[in-house]
Amino acid sequence: MAFQNGVGSLGEASPSGVTSSTIQEYGLDGRPGTSWQVTGKVDGLTADNAHHRLLITTNEDGNSHFSTLSPDDEHAVKTYDYAGLTHGGGTDAISLVHGRIVISASAPTNATGPALYFVDLDGTTATLTPLFADNALATAANGANAGHSVNLALTDPDSNTMVPRTASRFGGDFMLTAQGDQQLVFASRAEPSATLHVLSVAQPMDDTVFAGRPEQTLWITDPTHNTIDAVTGPFSAGQAISSVTPDAGPAYLATLNLTDGTLNPIKALAAIQPKGLLIMSNNTEHTDNTDNTDNTDNTDNTDNTDNTDNTDNN
Repeated sequence: MAFQNGVGSLGEASPSGVTSSTIQEYGLDGRPGTSWQVTGKVDGLTADNAHHRLLITTNEDGNSHFSTLSPDDEHAVKTYDYAGLTHGGGTDAISLVHGRIVISASAPTNATGPALYFVDLDGTTATLTPLFADNALATAANGANAGHSVNLALTDPDSNTMVPRTASRFGGDFMLTAQGDQQLVFASRAEPSATLHVLSVAQPMDDTVFAGRPEQTLWITDPTHNTIDAVTGPFSAGQAISSVTPDAGPAYLATLNLTDGTLNPIKALAAIQPKGLLIMSNNTEHTDNTDNTDNTDNTDNTDNTDNTDNTDNN
């Protein structure tokens, strides 16, 4: 997980002068392990299991960089400069799709820039290739324009993930959450030629995960209470769970209806104020959604958590 240590979204120093985030290792029993420093505000954090490393983005509003962290490497953190970043902002959430790295193009400064990029690492350069634009043509999936073509007008690309084939709708698609726009964009595949659908939701959403099977654990970061919470299933196969960030009032967990975009609060978990989400199998180390952002921006102390049955923060 990552502690953002009060660093600004452009990489500005915290009030106490800190300019780096801390990646902190924990056992599932809550015991801290190794920690590493990464310059800037870590926002995207994803496990690349095939290469035994973490993938990291920093500074979601600008001055952004891509990094990798290999725990067994003497020089663990390697930072890359972007080539081809054309949307004018920073970079955010990360997914691995068929072995390729996909990142969100956050805080765009123009209306026609990419919403997502492929990332190819070579030397010290992270070369970016656009997937689709903030103003791409999509089919409305709900609302008054359902079934009709609309032009997207995305201003806040944020988290992203793959939708499992067990989902009630959009199974096998790649999903981008446009948080402030209150929209979810589904691409038929993670390719520039993909067919797009857009689902409108009633509240801004920070993150969404999908249960692939009933016996899994949902890890939730709660920066308000500085905890990581573990919620065990059973879940419904394909069930979508979101962290909702309303304009007024605290964040809350909800189930997402992929047919009409409704969000139903999970009353049993009302005490949690969520941000980042991660869902993983109970009996292996494989994570089913590795796009999440495991961050916290409310602490300079990176050596412990208050609730050691839990995970992810922002």
